[in-house]
Amino acid sequence: MAAERPLHVLMTADCVGGVWAHALELTAALGALGVRVTLASMGAPLSPAQRAQAAGIPALSLHESSWRLEWMDDPWDDVAAAGRWLQQLEQALRPDVVHLNQFAFGALRFRAPTLVVAHSCVLSWWRAVRGGSAPARFDRYRQGVAAGLAGASLVAAPTQAMLASLGENHGLSRPGLVLPNGRDPLAYRPAAKQPVVLSAGRLWDEAKNLAALEAVAPALPWPVRVAGATRMPGGGMRETRAVEPLGELSPSALAVQMSQAAIYALPARYEPFGQSALEAALSGCALVLGDIASLRELWGPAALYVPPDDHDALREALQRLIAQPLLRDELARNARARALHFTPARMAHAYRRAYRQLIAHASAPPTLEAFSCAS
Repeated sequence: MAAERPLHVLMTADCVGGVWAHALELTAALGALGVRVTLASMGAPLSPAQRAQAAGIPALSLHESSWRLEWMDDPWDDVAAAGRWLQQLEQALRPDVVHLNQFAFGALRFRAPTLVVAHSCVLSWWRAVRGGSAPARFDRYRQGVAAGLAGASLVAAPTQAMLASLGENHGLSRPGLVLPNGRDPLAYRPAAKQPVVLSAGRLWDEAKNLAALEAVAPALPWPVRVAGATRMPGGGMRETRAVEPLGELSPSALAVQMSQAAIYALPARYEPFGQSALEAALSGCALVLGDIASLRELWGPAALYVPPDDHDALREALQRLIAQPLLRDELARNARARALHFTPARMAHAYRRAYRQLIAHASAPPTLEAFSCAS
């Protein structure tokens, strides 16, 4: 039976954002289960560091491209070309499953069943960050995403909140899976804590809402450090105010900062999963997070929550944790205990189970009973 033999998965990865790190973590963990992955990169040319990361995973075979993706400006000629490239790869490699970390490719015809995983989307971003529906210039995106979701054999997302947003923004009505991300706890370990508030993300990213930390930092007795890019997509630099910019750090360098910081703050307006919060929790940080559905789903009572646009609430939450070390330590312990459930092994087992169910039910449409939640 196909479910009993080693699996071969053709997986796409956007090398511009966090999906790249997720894909590598998943691929390495799948390799430990005997699953072979062919990774098709796109979005931009791989950096030497990314290429070295991929080379360090034995179960991974890499095929590189730099096609623009559906969320980028005027990408549709590239999306079509990337789709043809993927179909050619699938025809040559004959994988058991095609795992798509983008939406539009779900509309393509593949021999193998397809899993579309929704890591984020422009329409849900726009609603969370701008407070309304995305304008008409995104209609082509709307159509491409809707077609990809309709064409996929199965749809998944890292949180129930993200999965639900596909119904709200794209009309997805059939059942899907929640497949949470994972992170290696050995790469993120607590160290002696310093009186520091840390955050990570692109300073110009409205979804991360790091400007809120700039607003409250002058009132705090501890320094606020922010790791992440300051160069904006359209050119120019985003000047920092009142926080200590650490710049773009390697994963290992960021892990050191997290191991030492006592508090990690992410007052996000939009986070379909929040990988940096998971890394910080594994590192023993107390969490102060934006009060949004996805983060509450993941962290429950193991964090403090603030409305993203309420600077007074953010300042008060941070001051409370600074002034109360016992509460801070309790939240850090609880967050780390919760984070230890999100392991690469558990993630890989859930994905492998989904792949096997896809293969077993390839001749029939997915049902809620056939695809039980793998979270």
